[in-house]
Amino acid sequence: MEIGFIIAGAVVGFVIGLTGVGGGSLMTPILILGFHINPATAVGTDLLYAALTKANGVYFHHRQGSIEWGIAARMALGSLPAVAATIFAIHWLQRQGFAYEPLMTATLGVMLILTSLVVFARRQILAFLYRNLERQDSCVGRLKRHRGGITTLMGFLLGILVTLSSVGAGAIGTALLFLLYPNRRTVTIVGTDLAHAVPLTAVAGLGHWQLGSVDGFLLLGLLAGGLPAIYLGSLVGKFLPDRWLRPLVAVILLVLGVRFSLQGALV
Repeated sequence: MEIGFIIAGAVVGFVIGLTGVGGGSLMTPILILGFHINPATAVGTDLLYAALTKANGVYFHHRQGSIEWGIAARMALGSLPAVAATIFAIHWLQRQGFAYEPLMTATLGVMLILTSLVVFARRQILAFLYRNLERQDSCVGRLKRHRGGITTLMGFLLGILVTLSSVGAGAIGTALLFLLYPNRRTVTIVGTDLAHAVPLTAVAGLGHWQLGSVDGFLLLGLLAGGLPAIYLGSLVGKFLPDRWLRPLVAVILLVLGVRFSLQGALV
């Protein structure tokens, strides 16, 4: 087991514990740029890494009663079929001899940019939602009237994008839930998004495993470094303000997103 994989898992795990920013946003770019791992393998391996590292969070939120399983089920109703369809499409492209890695790279870039914007504008988004919560003529009010179907549609889109990039199940999923359910407590939104993210990333990761785009030794190394580092980061994070940590991570994600978007467009 390469020591670099353990270090990468530890670094990303520490940042997750420190800032709460999803691991896929950082792990997949590190694997591709730092270790020159094939994008498909990086995405597939990171999806299983995300599922395993998030599972403990679901258990914690379930014990606290901070998961709305009905909302998570509505999201899964859209996302899990989308995962299956995307895996099938990738398999078909493989059999036809098409190089689908540029599509994954471009999708990764777009999702990193979106994630960085969500991290940047988190406070402004929440302030906007609470200002318009009771206005029936506002976009928030209109979304509330149709949010059941929109929740499933949101899950469907996330299923495709997360399967292709491993990014978005956390930050973007949470942002969309805030938009659709602004009257829910923050801890409930986070817990519900986690409850959906675990089966989403697990099924997508297992699909990539069937395609041969998961590296088992890489996964073990990432977990060996990441699991203890997440706990350590959460302890340190209690004593550090995140008003400069989160923007710093957002800038890094934005730069990486632009780079991968350009790379995918030029291939």
